Amino acid sequence: MAYRYLWTPLELGPVTTRNRIVFSAHLTNYARDGRPTEQHAAYYAARAAGGAGLIITEEHSTHPTDWPYEKLIHGFHRDVIPGYRRITDAVHRHRVPIFAQINHNGGQASSMFSRLPVWAPSPVADPLFREVPKAVTRAEIDEIVAGYALVAEHCAEGGFDGIELQCSHSSIVRGFLSPATNRRTDEYGGSLLNRTRLLTEIVAAVRNVIGNRLALGVRICGDELIEGGTTIDDAVEVATIVEATGQVDYVNTSIGVATASLFMIEASMHIPPGYAMFIPSAFRKAIDLPVVGVGRFKDPLQAERALAEGHCDLVGVVRGQIADPDFAAKARAGATDEIRLCLSCNQECVGRMGLNRWLGCIENPRTGREAQGVGTVRLTPKPKDVMVVGAGPAGLQAAIAAARNGHRVTVYEQQPQAGGQVRLAASVPNRAEFGDMIRNQLAECRRLGVTIEYGVGVWPGFVAERHPDHVVVATGAEAQRPWWVPADAANVLDVRDVLRGAGTGEPGPAEGDTVVVVDEVGFHHATSVAELLADRGCHVEIVTPGMVVGQDLGITLDMENWWMRAGAKGIVQSTDLVPMGFAGNEITLLHHPTGTNQTRIVDWLVLAVPANPVEWLYHDLVAAGVSVERVGDCVAPRRAHAAVVEGERAGAAV
Repeated sequence: MAYRYLWTPLELGPVTTRNRIVFSAHLTNYARDGRPTEQHAAYYAARAAGGAGLIITEEHSTHPTDWPYEKLIHGFHRDVIPGYRRITDAVHRHRVPIFAQINHNGGQASSMFSRLPVWAPSPVADPLFREVPKAVTRAEIDEIVAGYALVAEHCAEGGFDGIELQCSHSSIVRGFLSPATNRRTDEYGGSLLNRTRLLTEIVAAVRNVIGNRLALGVRICGDELIEGGTTIDDAVEVATIVEATGQVDYVNTSIGVATASLFMIEASMHIPPGYAMFIPSAFRKAIDLPVVGVGRFKDPLQAERALAEGHCDLVGVVRGQIADPDFAAKARAGATDEIRLCLSCNQECVGRMGLNRWLGCIENPRTGREAQGVGTVRLTPKPKDVMVVGAGPAGLQAAIAAARNGHRVTVYEQQPQAGGQVRLAASVPNRAEFGDMIRNQLAECRRLGVTIEYGVGVWPGFVAERHPDHVVVATGAEAQRPWWVPADAANVLDVRDVLRGAGTGEPGPAEGDTVVVVDEVGFHHATSVAELLADRGCHVEIVTPGMVVGQDLGITLDMENWWMRAGAKGIVQSTDLVPMGFAGNEITLLHHPTGTNQTRIVDWLVLAVPANPVEWLYHDLVAAGVSVERVGDCVAPRRAHAAVVEGERAGAAV
């Protein structure tokens, strides 16, 4: 068998997993009014049907003082139990065990929703929420322990096969474990044994409630990556204490603190896969309990290697199964080329959480809509000939959706290869994985029998010659110069021009040149090209009208590492500057907080500014009476997720 270790069963107390792939706990924002929903059931069931060995749900709150975000499951209310039953029944239909993660976020929260003081071991404000918590009393500690036991009882009644205690990246238990947040002088503070006391009391209380019927696991942070916080040596000692209780069946792992070093918990593509493997590896050397390893596993080969090398006993694959629910089944069938690889772009999973929206996926339009039946095959009794113009993400997704339902689809692409703007975006430093989106779509097109013709321009006469039953126009967008840039300025480039010319010898910024990049988009456009030019030896400054360069990088957890790389490469970042004009080699900038003008003398000006939709073909076809729809940037230039969603809708509607 190609993957010897992945398909080996494993016992976790009373539960046996069929394989070693875990769909680990992560937030979804699918809850309503504190209760789980049908979308939860459909979401987890899809991953169970796709072959996951074990599913662990998102956290369930154990106490009314814990309400850090709006769409949290309030496990302490009995009215969650019917929702629990729907989830567990849906997953059990696929013979997959499912555990419930239970938690109290402690000081990593605010009182905005609860209108109650935030509880923590000590009055240390969290760096994100910035609210000073109430140091809990002994009576309140007893209440916390009782809350965990109560929710565990609800979970058992709801049909779960096990309980996982979240004591890692966002938890009151982590707060007690960490010397950075626990400044107590009583029996719950000081020595590591004292700081572990709350955890062991919760373990005992939960085990007392669930008995030996359910498995019990503990998720521990191996390194908080903050000053004065928990280190790997501390974490290993905590794991040995947990094992010594004799009441725990496995240990899960994590890295970082959710509100201080979150960018390392849900790392983007700039962080190498397996970056956190030192944590489960250290645990496994110290304890005999099964250990779960996590850390951006993109494909089954990486997971198999971690198991084969003895770093862990199970592998947490979250974003990989968000992108492709059939990750495990495809791996087991030997169809690894068909796996829709996660991009680790964090745009629609992590990013949507930060915006208080439900979890989705940039390249899988079904994720987050499983309960609505999005992406379901609906074979048509009357197949049509469908022409798709453009092989970017919108056009390819339209082709996939139409072909999936039985239509005959041909895609015409003017360029010699597919990808559009995604292909360009993937050509910059540390962004190559973004290109997996097109790789994944092309693999699906091949599987569905979609024909793609390259180097073909399309105009109304061409469409008339082919006489398709329906046309989907996905012609994208093109660069445009803003009003303040002269049309004949020769030393002005769009970011697309820089990327297309990279390494081709075309005229453009060279070593020693001074370059100003104007960021009016606020995402990877300006920062990626700035890095490319800095690596080329240019002197680079990014100016933006915003308060932060690349402001949306914060949503995808790319901001911190961008700052580090920009500093190392000498890239200057200048904010609150509105471009007002460009003449010769001088750009005039209005500093809008003060109303004063600044100037820069440059060799090259590079623009990351809004694009212009290429919509003429669509309008011409409408005028000619052709059955036509348009999708993606030719409707309005946006990001890739909008292109994929629109392509799915248009293709499925044919």
